[in-house]
Amino acid sequence: MLSVALTACGVKQPRLEDECLYSSSKTQFAFWSNAAEQMEVTIYEQGEALSVEEAKTVVPLVKGENDFWTATVKDDLAGKYYTVRSFQNGQWAPEAPGIFAKAVGINGQRAAIIDMKKTNPEGWAKDVRPAMPDMTDIVVYETHLRDFTVSPNSGIANKGKFLAMTEEGTVSAEGEATGIDHLKELGITHLQVLPMFDYGSIDETTLDKNRYNWGYDPVNYNAPDGGYSTDPYDPSCRIREAKQMIQALHKAGIRVIMDVVYNHTYDVMGCALGRVVPQYFYRLNEDGTYANGSGCGNETASDHEMMRQFMVESVCYWAREYHVDGFRFDLMGIHDQETMNAIRAALDEIDPTILTYGEGWAAMSPAYPYEQLAMKQWTYKMPRVGAFSDDIRNSLIGSPFDHERGFASGNGACKEALMNGLVACPEWSGEPMQHVSYITCHDNYCLRDRIEVSAKEESEETKLRMNKLAQTAVLVSQGMTFIYGGEELFRTKNGIDNSYQSPDSINIIPWENKAAYHDLFTYYQQMIAIRRAHKGFRLGSAELVKTHCEMVPTEKEHLIIYRINALEGIDSAKSLIVLLNGGPEAEQVEVPEGEYQLLAFNGEANVNGLSDLHEDHALVAPYSATILAEK
Repeated sequence: MLSVALTACGVKQPRLEDECLYSSSKTQFAFWSNAAEQMEVTIYEQGEALSVEEAKTVVPLVKGENDFWTATVKDDLAGKYYTVRSFQNGQWAPEAPGIFAKAVGINGQRAAIIDMKKTNPEGWAKDVRPAMPDMTDIVVYETHLRDFTVSPNSGIANKGKFLAMTEEGTVSAEGEATGIDHLKELGITHLQVLPMFDYGSIDETTLDKNRYNWGYDPVNYNAPDGGYSTDPYDPSCRIREAKQMIQALHKAGIRVIMDVVYNHTYDVMGCALGRVVPQYFYRLNEDGTYANGSGCGNETASDHEMMRQFMVESVCYWAREYHVDGFRFDLMGIHDQETMNAIRAALDEIDPTILTYGEGWAAMSPAYPYEQLAMKQWTYKMPRVGAFSDDIRNSLIGSPFDHERGFASGNGACKEALMNGLVACPEWSGEPMQHVSYITCHDNYCLRDRIEVSAKEESEETKLRMNKLAQTAVLVSQGMTFIYGGEELFRTKNGIDNSYQSPDSINIIPWENKAAYHDLFTYYQQMIAIRRAHKGFRLGSAELVKTHCEMVPTEKEHLIIYRINALEGIDSAKSLIVLLNGGPEAEQVEVPEGEYQLLAFNGEANVNGLSDLHEDHALVAPYSATILAEK
């Protein structure tokens, strides 16, 4: 008998996750289709489709309740592979792995039948999520697994692989910590990895040819990509090594966020969602063509009952089976609010500290009523689901769609928008944890290149000051904070703003920069420590932000005076004062009477204090921040 789960709609359904239930004596298959006239599953000996005739066993499926088609094979099928196909409108659709394939062979062509218990690394049962008392404590670091480890100077053996993130004690040629030790040294709480599920743009049989892709082209949503495993031909290997990576990061005190791309598929007929149940999982235009809110040729229909169930089950599966600690939703604005709320409710039953946030926009107009979509402006309708704040991003460094400067690079016209971002944009975020403060991510220019295109004539010293100022504003803002990997090392992509398939030479993390720009790394490290040491920078509710945060008026367009007051019982400091100077001249600011510790000044920062301040005024140097903690 198939196990059942309660869907978000309150209707009992067999789980899509249970499409292949293995035991040594039998394997049960169950596939959903509301349109098939016949369905069959084919059992193969190997995971790669061969051009020659090969041995296979075709098993007819029987339609049961709720449009699930089932069959049981009483044999030990471990190590074999399967595909499913449906017959409708007078023809057989192409074979495909099941839509919930959890293990796949090379290039995800066929699903694999394995004993999932045997994929658990030693000590997996004792793996626990690192403590996370408050969502606003979060400092996310985003990276692509290949970027982070593939450099010849990384000192890492398993370059570009899941196992690279398990290696301790790795150093660059200059003797600086790299890899997982670098993350521990930096002090982040969460690692967000670009897509690690099975995606279509990389040929796993030719990994030595140095092909590169970010991975936003899903094929099999519930199996790891073989390109990150040491043996992509072994379905168990990629699963085990993905778990080893997460286990190692947990031991290091770091949670793992998975970048998920449920809004579109690589193509329609090249993946199981399109082949097994043609059209159902996608939105269509009035003329029957595929809607394209993703800009990638299709958009999925989260508002359809079984697509919603698929998404809910999928994130829960990754959270349970792989111990994933959070999910970043690509183009979240394509999904409907009801689905995002259902996902949040389902994850809360597993662990309320599992994170959910995403891009509150779409690439193009989705084929669904706008006011029901998970767009940024409706974030407050999705409790505990966060959205990236392009408000604070654009105010700090300018929009990615032009070359204008932002506040951190000298544009005082962005001052008001930045002040709103510092208090978590309450008009749309609802609560601070729903506001993801950031300035760069994998999309668009990295920070060094963005400053370069808008402030090219400035010296490198000034550009480094702008880098520090921008990241300081993020790290003292209310809400959740996010850093793009490599910004602390002054990385450059040589001016390429969309490096999704650029070679390693463009995307690589330059570990030699850690020595060359060690002052920048130390500043990031200390600013993260300052944020984590002072609760005033991460007040947990909109009411607390409203009560304690104050923007002091000043007519100087390049100066922001941000005070967090009356913190007795909340913070070790009585108050915090942040002075942000986005201009080329130093500014002097009066401060209320009190005894202050200087936490940051003129491009230096120290969580234990740089010095005490005894005057009734403070200086803020050009393109920099001064931070004071009242004793």
